[in-house]
Amino acid sequence: MTKELIGLSCVCVGMGEGGTISMLGRVSLVDRLGKTLYDTYVKPTSKVESYREATTGLDATHFNEALSFETAQRDVAVWIKDKIVVGHKLWLNFQVLGISHPAIDTRDVGLYFPFRRALSTPNGVIGLQTLMWHLMKRKIRKDFIDSLEDARAAMDLYRSESKNWEGEHKAGQWPCALPPQAFNRHYT
Repeated sequence: MTKELIGLSCVCVGMGEGGTISMLGRVSLVDRLGKTLYDTYVKPTSKVESYREATTGLDATHFNEALSFETAQRDVAVWIKDKIVVGHKLWLNFQVLGISHPAIDTRDVGLYFPFRRALSTPNGVIGLQTLMWHLMKRKIRKDFIDSLEDARAAMDLYRSESKNWEGEHKAGQWPCALPPQAFNRHYT
């Protein structure tokens, strides 16, 4: 493989009625070994209706020193340019970041067919916690969603299967399901 790997994960807060619309709250990037490359809280661009504290552990104090959305968006776009992005449900990360990335340069562990077959769920997106527990016997998210932990977990899953995954790519195969059609604009 010639391109560098980079793991991506985001944590969202909620805007809109009931806080049901996701808005970027934190974004993390790791290298192929899980070393932190970038990890920042992001200032909300709209009024936060829900910090989703029960799952994110976030509250208003986390955003006192946060970067602007525009800065975080630009930084992530620069970091991932010309790299293979590894993650879980990458389409949701790209959506809240407002960026796109070449589909051929994504490795989404939630869409990877061998992982789905291993858990007897060929037609569903399996949660990252479930993948980590069943395939690596490692618990994640013991308290809250942590984008840094999730980026590392996705990278570890990818690395556990990277030879086969890349072998399929080299053979002209696409070893993953497609992301939901509504998110096609986030892939070039």
